[in-house]
Amino acid sequence: MSNREVFASIVGAFFATLCASFFSNSILEADNMPMVLASTGASAMLIFGIPHSPVSQPWPLVGGHIISALIGISAYYLIPNPVLASSVAIGIAMLAMHCTGSMHPPGGATAVTAVIGGSTVHELGYYFVIVPVFFNSIILLSIAMAIGTFREKNPFVVDGSDSERWLKQSMNNEVK
Repeated sequence: MSNREVFASIVGAFFATLCASFFSNSILEADNMPMVLASTGASAMLIFGIPHSPVSQPWPLVGGHIISALIGISAYYLIPNPVLASSVAIGIAMLAMHCTGSMHPPGGATAVTAVIGGSTVHELGYYFVIVPVFFNSIILLSIAMAIGTFREKNPFVVDGSDSERWLKQSMNNEVK
């Protein structure tokens, strides 16, 4: 990355994380912020730091978090032991992300957050998938797409000749 791209990435990661933090704090209260921000911060590192990686593309970012949140909440409801529920959630989330072409490693933290996130997260139930998980993913993606316009090659713009290759790469998580 050029110096300009690095600077744009740093500014983008800062604003994306700040916006997602503000949104999460208004929904989940301050006690649960560190866990929610763990997966959001890790996603920001990927989508701004290595934006051309398959794990940094829109479907893995949004899909990986949503799938992992659904699995984590289900594990919380079905498995009374939090250590076992967290471990099961990670394994099943990894399998589901692999099968759907949405591998996004920070999704693992989202699955664990759904299990051990405390009463505020548990009171949200499956609503946690939408608020804050989906909305945080969209906040990060929106800012990453805006920052993409400052890059030499925008990772979110596909010209007609590359669209088939991009789709295959995105769905199969193949490295270029």
